[in-house]
Amino acid sequence: MPTKNPIKLPANQPPQFYRGGAAIAALRGAESGKEFGPEDWVASTTTLFGQDETGLTKLPDGRWLRDAVRADPESWLGAKHVAAFSDSTALLVKLLDAGQRLPVHFHPSNSFARQHFDSHFGKTEAWIVVGTSGDDPRVYPGFKETVDRKTVDNWVREQDTEAMLGALNSVPVQPGDNVYIPAGLPHAIGEGVFVVELQQPTDFSLTIEWRDFLDSPEKGHLGIGFDAALQALDTSARDPESIIRRTAGVTESTVDLLVPGAAEFFRADRLSPKPSLDLDPSFAVLVVLDGHGALKTEHGGELALAKGDTVVVPHSAGQAEVSGELTLIRCRPPAPGA
Repeated sequence: MPTKNPIKLPANQPPQFYRGGAAIAALRGAESGKEFGPEDWVASTTTLFGQDETGLTKLPDGRWLRDAVRADPESWLGAKHVAAFSDSTALLVKLLDAGQRLPVHFHPSNSFARQHFDSHFGKTEAWIVVGTSGDDPRVYPGFKETVDRKTVDNWVREQDTEAMLGALNSVPVQPGDNVYIPAGLPHAIGEGVFVVELQQPTDFSLTIEWRDFLDSPEKGHLGIGFDAALQALDTSARDPESIIRRTAGVTESTVDLLVPGAAEFFRADRLSPKPSLDLDPSFAVLVVLDGHGALKTEHGGELALAKGDTVVVPHSAGQAEVSGELTLIRCRPPAPGA
């Protein structure tokens, strides 16, 4: 039988090297005193780098979502998506709560990933800021000025953290800010920033600031060596405002959250039904940020929604309606042909 029902998903927090997770627990209404990881991989068909299963989402019937999609890709993803991306969802969604500053790192492009990691996808990503804490929450997207590659190589060899971080743009953020991170762009997320992250479905992070974060430099360059890895780094100057869309004061019921260039890789909307919104058929991941309501689908029935719920919606659920006093993020892969 084709998959038709939207499915609520429990937390899925594979182990990470950095601290965080309190904001994820608070969003989900989890019991206090329990330890949580800083990343919750939602509707994940992706594993941690080098792992066979860690990171994958398990459905209530016991199957990996990855295997369910592979068994019936058109029901899950739609015929046009399958024609473009085969049986890949082409999307990974995370809740990411930075309990400490993340290291300076970057991600490979599609072409670099094909050459070095035998992967169709690189790792372009975007951050939807949904919460902040502390005195100075900020992010670090791209170099302020163009940097010579030899200079970067010296920073990596010496592990000159001060120079690496100091060369990056430093941008304060608040909920409603949305940052697009194309492949190759060096970046870090600061302590106290809580995001819904959309990304291509891989775990390729090339980490040039590895000391005090990773066990070895090999984990920084993922086994290909820094000489090769740094060929994927964008060393040019970047105006951070060109990749940030600020939506805190936007009150429309549907708000496109990302800059136009992101649509080639994924789509994200903030939905605030007033009192209801109609949604076209699509594979989607929903993250409910606040309130209560319902998701009614043409073929998959009705599902109650509340703050902290994460839901995967198959394409075969058909036309949908979301209603109630709630705010949610709808995450989708790129439109076929984008």
